[in-house]
Amino acid sequence: MGRISTLVLIGFGAFFIALAPLLKFWAAGQVISAPANQFGITRLEAKSAQYFSLQDLKVLTGDLQIFVTTRGDVKEANSQRVVWDEATVVNDVTNSRPQIDLSERRSAFDRRTGVGLNCCGSNIDKAPVTLEGQIYKFPFDVEKKTYKVFNGTVGKAFDAKFVREDNVNGLPVYVFEQDVPPTKTETRSAPANVLGVTGTTGDVQVDRWYDGKTTYWVEPVTGSPVKQEVQRHEVLKTQDGIERKAAFVGTAKMTQQTVDDLVKNAQSGKSQINLLRNIIPLVLLIVGAALVVTGVVLGRRRPVE
Repeated sequence: MGRISTLVLIGFGAFFIALAPLLKFWAAGQVISAPANQFGITRLEAKSAQYFSLQDLKVLTGDLQIFVTTRGDVKEANSQRVVWDEATVVNDVTNSRPQIDLSERRSAFDRRTGVGLNCCGSNIDKAPVTLEGQIYKFPFDVEKKTYKVFNGTVGKAFDAKFVREDNVNGLPVYVFEQDVPPTKTETRSAPANVLGVTGTTGDVQVDRWYDGKTTYWVEPVTGSPVKQEVQRHEVLKTQDGIERKAAFVGTAKMTQQTVDDLVKNAQSGKSQINLLRNIIPLVLLIVGAALVVTGVVLGRRRPVE
């Protein structure tokens, strides 16, 4: 083999060896990110939930179906951020009350860390909101620590504490729990007789108070939640602080089909990350070393002219 061929082997080998750590520690981090063109429908159920029905002007108890549709705004995405729009519809299947609650949310967040960014018209039900903490996902390579996670009902971030390791459909996950203390979310007027307020007529002011507990099952490599449960407790209180009616009391859980789909996606993402971070760099390192050794050996064997 000629001298030029030997140098080519050594050159390619050195290139592959240099490329391996670059792919593992830099390029993989650029490729691995939340998608700009996100589209998904998450389904949850709340069995025997109580809620105040505006149609009936009383508290009803029923099984609720919750549909959360998430769509990415590709035009607003860039190398740092993604922007997702979310629409939530709640149906009462027990009492045949469709669309008992409708809500919208627009969020911008860092496509790698999942932390909220305040831009691009972020809002909750068209009202501007200041985003903070994790929005839809945890960061890649989740740690066993406390993270701030944004709560869309209250419009603020609260601590989500690591509590244990677990598995979902055989997939290893970290479990985080977030407790939201009683927080006033809105003030409205309502007929006094509907709220059970005696000694007055007409409308009275009523505050809506929320407290709850959200549990997240998170695949730690991708930072993707694969299961979620929300214990939600919302009540209506008059200005004297007396609780008058339940606004929404129930526990919403992801359906098994939704969990299965999220686990499948997380497993796929985890495999891709492993490929970029570990398998391909290792192959490049082995091939590069082999080319360099081959080039050196052949160069030493080259006959002297």
